[in-house]
Amino acid sequence: MKLYTDGAARGNPGPAAAGMVIEDDQGQVIWQEGRYLGETTNNVAEYQALLWGLEKAANLAPGALLIRMDSELVIKQLTGVYRVKHPALRPMHQQALALLREFPSWRAEHVRREKNSLADHLANLALDRKLGVRTDTD
Repeated sequence: MKLYTDGAARGNPGPAAAGMVIEDDQGQVIWQEGRYLGETTNNVAEYQALLWGLEKAANLAPGALLIRMDSELVIKQLTGVYRVKHPALRPMHQQALALLREFPSWRAEHVRREKNSLADHLANLALDRKLGVRTDTD
């Protein structure tokens, strides 16, 4: 199973949202969601998207998991390359590691934004709808 997540904030901090997508092993989307978060930072939005995605993935089928995000910071913190220095991110990082223990195996990869386009779109769509911005999907 693959989990794609993205957090978006307009301003930092500013209005923020999360986008999450889960694909099965054949690449079919089995769940997708965008959620408005209120005012927060981009890094908090990235972690919140990851946490919601991990919770959903664990409920669907806690097998091997591949996480793909365009947040290099979160990926490197998850994999232990970077320490989590910011106090607001530490509890979310710990919660993510606890959720990852639900999976027999997992990998986390940093991908470019264009490889994470659906999660990015869902986050921005949630933001646009909350902020009253007309989109082509309305």
